Amino acid sequence: MAANRTPNPATKPPATTLAWVVLLASAVLEAVWATALGMSDGFTRPLPTLVFALTAALSMAGLGLAVKSIPLGTAYAVWVGIGAALTVGWAMATGVEPASPLKLLFIAGIVGCAAGLKLLPAEKSAVSPALPPAPAETPHD
Repeated sequence: MAANRTPNPATKPPATTLAWVVLLASAVLEAVWATALGMSDGFTRPLPTLVFALTAALSMAGLGLAVKSIPLGTAYAVWVGIGAALTVGWAMATGVEPASPLKLLFIAGIVGCAAGLKLLPAEKSAVSPALPPAPAETPHD
């Protein structure tokens, strides 16, 4: 019976899994906007400029949604790392940038580090953000 099941602590709640999917999609969009930025020729070419603006906005929105469930530092590191790796990978695949074994090794290291951050167990923050104490009121002279 479903009512007798106990939650498996190894599985993550659906909201967290969805946040990671949104974060990865946002990282892909980061690579798209970075590539479009390079193709926009200083925002003088309309189509790449439009692609840049649209994908940059969507990428940032996705990052913003993801950080509701994923710690900001982790989410940002994964977003930047995966986005940068995809951007360089695309540039090398299209011949815009030369590939080399060392460059591929370092890009693989970035992806490996991002994957490592995802694989770390989720921890509750020991320190919750709090508002600074209000200044004490002083009597007027």
